[in-house]
Amino acid sequence: MGQQQLLLIVLGTIIVGVAVIVGINMFTKAAVNAEQDALLNDINHVAYLAAPYWHKPASMGGGNRSFLGITDVTAFGADMTNLNGTLVVSNVTGNQFTLTATGATEGVIIVATITQQGVSGNPTITLP
Repeated sequence: MGQQQLLLIVLGTIIVGVAVIVGINMFTKAAVNAEQDALLNDINHVAYLAAPYWHKPASMGGGNRSFLGITDVTAFGADMTNLNGTLVVSNVTGNQFTLTATGATEGVIIVATITQQGVSGNPTITLP
């Protein structure tokens, strides 16, 4: 083979290699973004369920205007673990609690404060 043909083969191999690396990086970033969106959706769903619980009297299965006594999201009818990840309740007070969502596959962690009015402020998002 001539020098020109070898140069074209090497150049083609480099271009294909770079394209594969870029594709892998794009796929990984899309997977992280998808997990982040799914966890935010789970947090919003729990906040949506927590508001009526807070307002509902204890005789009707609610919190009687308090979140005290909540240990996990099953009190609201949500699942602690699903395909997106795991939800953990902490720092429970009468008017709010902290909800930590940890992704199942990509390692995304989102911490949000839930009040009787929904998600308070902007959740803290930690990406891998």
